[in-house]
Amino acid sequence: MIRLLVLDVDGTMTDGGVYYDATGNELKKFAIKDGAGLVLARTAGIRVMICTGRECEAVRRRAADLKITDIYQNVGKKAAFLRDFMAENGYARDDVAYCGDDLNDLAAMALCGFVACPADAAPEVRARADYICPQRGGEGAVRGAVEKILRGDGRWNDAVKKAFQVEL
Repeated sequence: MIRLLVLDVDGTMTDGGVYYDATGNELKKFAIKDGAGLVLARTAGIRVMICTGRECEAVRRRAADLKITDIYQNVGKKAAFLRDFMAENGYARDDVAYCGDDLNDLAAMALCGFVACPADAAPEVRARADYICPQRGGEGAVRGAVEKILRGDGRWNDAVKKAFQVEL
Protein backbone atom coordinates (compact mmCIF):
# COMPACT_ATOMS: atom_id res chain seq x y z
CA MET A 1 0.00 0.00 0.00
CA ILE A 2 1.37 3.42 -0.95
CA ARG A 3 2.46 5.47 2.08
CA LEU A 4 4.62 8.11 0.33
CA LEU A 5 3.90 10.04 -2.88
CA VAL A 6 6.90 11.81 -4.41
CA LEU A 7 6.15 14.64 -6.84
CA ASP A 8 8.27 16.41 -9.38
CA VAL A 9 7.21 20.02 -10.00
CA ASP A 10 8.00 21.41 -13.46
CA GLY A 11 5.99 19.53 -16.05
CA THR A 12 4.13 17.52 -13.41
CA MET A 13 2.58 19.91 -10.90
CA THR A 14 2.94 22.71 -13.48
CA ASP A 15 2.74 22.95 -17.25
CA GLY A 16 6.53 23.16 -17.37
CA GLY A 17 6.59 26.81 -18.38
CA VAL A 18 8.72 29.37 -16.59
CA TYR A 19 7.16 32.80 -16.29
CA TYR A 20 8.82 35.98 -14.98
CA ASP A 21 7.06 39.12 -13.81
CA ALA A 22 8.40 42.65 -14.39
CA THR A 23 10.58 42.42 -11.28
CA GLY A 24 12.11 39.06 -12.22
CA ASN A 25 10.05 36.87 -9.89
CA GLU A 26 9.48 33.39 -11.23
CA LEU A 27 5.80 32.46 -11.50
CA LYS A 28 4.21 29.05 -12.00
CA LYS A 29 0.68 27.89 -12.73
CA PHE A 30 -0.63 25.09 -10.49
CA ALA A 31 -3.88 23.16 -11.01
CA ILE A 32 -6.49 23.45 -8.26
CA LYS A 33 -7.59 19.88 -9.08
CA ASP A 34 -4.13 18.67 -8.08
CA GLY A 35 -4.62 20.40 -4.74
CA ALA A 36 -7.86 18.51 -4.16
CA GLY A 37 -6.09 15.26 -5.05
CA LEU A 38 -3.34 15.98 -2.55
CA VAL A 39 -5.91 16.69 0.17
CA LEU A 40 -7.35 13.24 -0.61
CA ALA A 41 -3.90 11.64 -0.49
CA ARG A 42 -3.16 13.12 2.93
CA THR A 43 -6.63 12.19 4.18
CA ALA A 44 -5.93 8.59 3.15
CA GLY A 45 -2.70 8.62 5.14
CA ILE A 46 -0.24 9.18 2.29
CA ARG A 47 2.73 11.40 3.05
CA VAL A 48 3.39 13.81 0.17
CA MET A 49 6.87 14.96 -0.83
CA ILE A 50 7.91 17.54 -3.40
CA CYS A 51 11.32 16.78 -4.88
CA THR A 52 12.50 19.16 -7.58
CA GLY A 53 15.75 20.04 -9.26
CA ARG A 54 15.02 23.78 -9.25
CA GLU A 55 14.45 26.36 -6.51
CA CYS A 56 11.45 28.66 -6.64
CA GLU A 57 9.52 30.65 -4.05
CA ALA A 58 6.26 29.83 -5.88
CA VAL A 59 6.85 26.13 -5.14
CA ARG A 60 7.46 26.87 -1.47
CA ARG A 61 4.23 28.90 -1.37
CA ARG A 62 2.17 26.19 -3.10
CA ALA A 63 3.56 23.56 -0.74
CA ALA A 64 2.59 25.73 2.24
CA ASP A 65 -0.93 26.23 0.82
CA LEU A 66 -1.27 22.44 0.51
CA LYS A 67 0.29 21.78 3.93
CA ILE A 68 3.14 19.80 2.37
CA THR A 69 6.07 19.92 4.77
CA ASP A 70 8.38 17.58 2.87
CA ILE A 71 9.63 20.00 0.21
CA TYR A 72 13.08 19.55 -1.23
CA GLN A 73 14.34 21.93 -3.90
CA ASN A 74 17.65 22.05 -5.79
CA VAL A 75 17.90 18.26 -5.65
CA GLY A 76 20.42 17.45 -8.37
CA LYS A 77 20.49 13.69 -7.85
CA LYS A 78 16.93 12.69 -7.11
CA ALA A 79 17.61 8.94 -6.94
CA ALA A 80 20.37 9.25 -4.35
CA PHE A 81 18.28 11.69 -2.32
CA LEU A 82 15.18 9.47 -2.46
CA ARG A 83 17.15 6.30 -1.64
CA ASP A 84 18.52 7.96 1.51
CA PHE A 85 15.11 9.40 2.46
CA MET A 86 13.45 6.01 2.08
CA ALA A 87 16.11 4.30 4.20
CA GLU A 88 16.00 6.97 6.92
CA ASN A 89 12.19 6.86 7.10
CA GLY A 90 11.62 3.11 6.76
CA TYR A 91 9.95 3.10 3.34
CA ALA A 92 10.19 0.00 1.16
CA ARG A 93 9.84 0.13 -2.62
CA ASP A 94 6.17 -0.90 -2.54
CA ASP A 95 5.38 1.92 -0.08
CA VAL A 96 6.42 4.66 -2.52
CA ALA A 97 4.78 6.18 -5.59
CA TYR A 98 6.43 8.71 -7.88
CA CYS A 99 4.84 11.13 -10.32
CA GLY A 100 7.21 12.83 -12.74
CA ASP A 101 7.54 13.76 -16.38
CA ASP A 102 11.09 13.94 -17.63
CA LEU A 103 14.38 12.11 -17.98
CA ASN A 104 15.80 13.44 -14.71
CA ASP A 105 13.02 11.53 -12.89
CA LEU A 106 13.81 8.09 -14.35
CA ALA A 107 16.46 6.97 -11.84
CA ALA A 108 14.27 7.95 -8.85
CA MET A 109 11.27 6.26 -10.46
CA ALA A 110 13.22 2.99 -10.55
CA LEU A 111 13.21 3.00 -6.72
CA CYS A 112 9.42 3.15 -6.47
CA GLY A 113 6.68 0.53 -6.47
CA PHE A 114 4.24 2.66 -8.48
CA VAL A 115 5.10 5.24 -11.13
CA ALA A 116 2.70 7.69 -12.75
CA CYS A 117 3.29 10.43 -15.26
CA PRO A 118 1.36 13.15 -17.08
CA ALA A 119 0.08 12.45 -20.60
CA ASP A 120 2.74 14.77 -22.05
CA ALA A 121 5.70 13.18 -20.26
CA ALA A 122 8.85 12.23 -22.16
CA PRO A 123 8.48 8.99 -24.15
CA GLU A 124 11.03 7.22 -21.94
CA VAL A 125 9.05 8.15 -18.83
CA ARG A 126 5.75 7.02 -20.38
CA ALA A 127 7.43 3.69 -21.23
CA ARG A 128 8.50 3.27 -17.56
CA ALA A 129 5.21 4.40 -15.99
CA ASP A 130 2.70 2.01 -14.46
CA TYR A 131 0.02 4.62 -15.15
CA ILE A 132 -0.09 7.42 -17.71
CA CYS A 133 -2.53 10.03 -16.46
CA PRO A 134 -4.96 11.31 -19.10
CA GLN A 135 -4.15 14.86 -17.97
CA ARG A 136 -1.13 16.90 -19.02
CA GLY A 137 1.32 18.33 -16.51
CA GLY A 138 -0.19 21.26 -14.63
CA GLU A 139 -3.69 20.27 -15.72
CA GLY A 140 -4.62 17.74 -13.04
CA ALA A 141 -2.13 14.92 -13.63
CA VAL A 142 -1.25 14.73 -9.93
CA ARG A 143 -4.94 14.40 -9.08
CA GLY A 144 -5.16 11.64 -11.69
CA ALA A 145 -2.26 9.77 -10.10
CA VAL A 146 -3.74 10.09 -6.61
CA GLU A 147 -7.11 8.87 -7.82
CA LYS A 148 -5.51 5.85 -9.51
CA ILE A 149 -3.65 4.96 -6.30
CA LEU A 150 -6.63 5.39 -3.98
CA ARG A 151 -9.14 3.65 -6.23
CA GLY A 152 -6.66 0.84 -6.77
CA ASP A 153 -6.34 0.00 -3.10
CA GLY A 154 -9.90 0.82 -2.06
CA ARG A 155 -9.19 4.05 -0.15
CA TRP A 156 -10.92 6.45 -2.57
CA ASN A 157 -14.48 6.53 -1.18
CA ASP A 158 -13.37 6.84 2.45
CA ALA A 159 -10.92 9.63 1.59
CA VAL A 160 -13.57 11.58 -0.32
CA LYS A 161 -16.06 11.15 2.52
CA LYS A 162 -13.55 12.29 5.17
CA ALA A 163 -12.02 15.14 3.17
CA PHE A 164 -15.15 16.62 1.63
CA GLN A 165 -18.02 15.20 3.74
CA VAL A 166 -19.55 13.64 0.62
CA GLU A 167 -21.01 10.16 0.17
CA LEU A 168 -20.22 8.44 -3.11
